[in-house]
Amino acid sequence: MDSAGYEYFSFNNARAINVAAGSDGREFPSHRHAYGEIILVGSGSKNIYRIDDSLYSLAEGDIVLIWPMETHEIVDANRRDSVVIQYSNAFADSLFDFKRIVNHYHDLHIICINSHPALAAELKSIIEKIYRVWSTAKNNREMKCASLLCEFMTVLDNHNRELDADISNDGGKTVSDSTLNNIISVMDYIKNNLTADDLSQTAMAERAGLNKDYFSRAFKDVTGLNYSKWLNAIRVEKAVSLLTEDSLSLTEIAMLSGFKSIPSFNRVFAEYKNAPPSKYRKMLK
Repeated sequence: MDSAGYEYFSFNNARAINVAAGSDGREFPSHRHAYGEIILVGSGSKNIYRIDDSLYSLAEGDIVLIWPMETHEIVDANRRDSVVIQYSNAFADSLFDFKRIVNHYHDLHIICINSHPALAAELKSIIEKIYRVWSTAKNNREMKCASLLCEFMTVLDNHNRELDADISNDGGKTVSDSTLNNIISVMDYIKNNLTADDLSQTAMAERAGLNKDYFSRAFKDVTGLNYSKWLNAIRVEKAVSLLTEDSLSLTEIAMLSGFKSIPSFNRVFAEYKNAPPSKYRKMLK
């Protein structure tokens, strides 16, 4: 996937979740990112969002669901009174049920307060709780908000029959639970074995018990990225976590992250973080 227009976000040193509100301006340019996003639409007669090729004119209390790696844009909306929740792919991938729900609802982007008043009100209440906890809690706020986010997804899942009419599965973006479980197992294996001799797509398809072509399609449906892009992203994030270790050289970090050469490490890292590893290490300090 082309990295142009990709938004890089540090989650303000939070690894699972970030919450924001009160942003100035009514626009935000077209972009995409590896984390998921939930928006509680603010007040006003004009709130226009674009997700992929669809334009939505929304009302106060509507809820926007933006799944990882979907291109989206705030065309003209009240950002000051909206609430934005962002959750990392690492968090979503760590819970099978969470990932299953993301996969099932991949084509659902709007919970409309007029079409689903009770559901929208219940989800709005959870979002407001998340914002209050994030804004006021002194201890364990990330864990508390993550728990509430899981509650949000559970409520969404409990209304699957109600929402079936809003979901279009003809895009082929969903996979079966068994395939999803196999892919998540492969993802876990890779994260724990980045220095393994063979992490090729062919080897991982075999590990998942799937043929290579189907594995490739299903992997992109689940993660929003093709296999090589996802693997590079995981290696870069591993490298970022190691850059804080002063005792490790850049060469050692590259090898521990699964890169086979320093030029490859520098090139891929700069592509994903907009800075070479040496400069990024200084920024971290």
